[in-house]
Amino acid sequence: MRTVSGVVAVAGLLLGVGACSDVPGEAAPPATTPPPASSPKRSTPTMPSTSSTPPSPPAPAEGELPRGGRTIFPKYQLVAYVGLPGSPALGPLDKDLDVKAAQLEKLSRAYAAGRTPQPVMELITVVAKASPGQDGMYRGRIPDEKIEEYLAVARKHKMLLLLDVQPGRAKILPEVRRLERWLKEPDVGLAFDPEWAVGPSQVPGRVFGRTTGAELDSIAAYLSGLVQTHKLPEKVFVFHQLSARIVTGELALKKHPGVVTIKSVDGIGARADKLATWGKLTQRLPAGVHAGFKLFYTEDRRHGALMTPAQVLALRPRPELVVYE
Repeated sequence: MRTVSGVVAVAGLLLGVGACSDVPGEAAPPATTPPPASSPKRSTPTMPSTSSTPPSPPAPAEGELPRGGRTIFPKYQLVAYVGLPGSPALGPLDKDLDVKAAQLEKLSRAYAAGRTPQPVMELITVVAKASPGQDGMYRGRIPDEKIEEYLAVARKHKMLLLLDVQPGRAKILPEVRRLERWLKEPDVGLAFDPEWAVGPSQVPGRVFGRTTGAELDSIAAYLSGLVQTHKLPEKVFVFHQLSARIVTGELALKKHPGVVTIKSVDGIGARADKLATWGKLTQRLPAGVHAGFKLFYTEDRRHGALMTPAQVLALRPRPELVVYE
């Protein structure tokens, strides 16, 4: 999905997701822009029909995280699966959610290393697209009932749910505010993919998107307001980064009460390349920002081998979130 070469073009295929929509109830058109030549091939995902969804299990005890307490670190080690319904190319959480939850539970134990494992389901809720859609924003949104379905499974297995946003041409903060219904829940956090946040004349997949420390800070401040207003436990905010150019002015990102901000380093390539990217992007983290590390089942194996939990835990600083796509 991503490269670490620093080239301008994004090596990823933008998706035409049948059940995503730019306007609720209206299907978005399929992506028509071909991927850059260096992209791995991906099939267009088809999302399963959404009939009646069973009621969600109850939320965690008032003011608490799924596995107890109100604070994330240093008690918990986060381990996540990423996914988009009907799209196995974008991570394990495409279907069979209870089966995948059991696999994630087992995997998370391999990362405990003195901490309590806390599995995380990262659902791609807003996905960048190669076609403009109804409103010209080059992004699709999955239906509300799909979010409810994933939240129900996360609660059943006492996992955190992260709502991942790839905004295309849309402004990130309005896309985040649109998810407030779920972000007010004690077990729901946020993830942001700024490489898919492009300018008003750009197309996702043809250029890297960008963000700024100030923009990230505005998101963290908004989440902090929700935590304080609704008396929530700490809320996780992840921003993914694959190269230094994706985020400028990063030191403008400040620490906000009740928000645990994590930079997930998303480097792809041979292990040496991944480690070089890790070293560069974690060398000077803003105060209060934690480090996360992303592994890609297909791409990493194509470049050699998937790093083991022991190898990941040997990184410094310690990755407090490990994400699998």
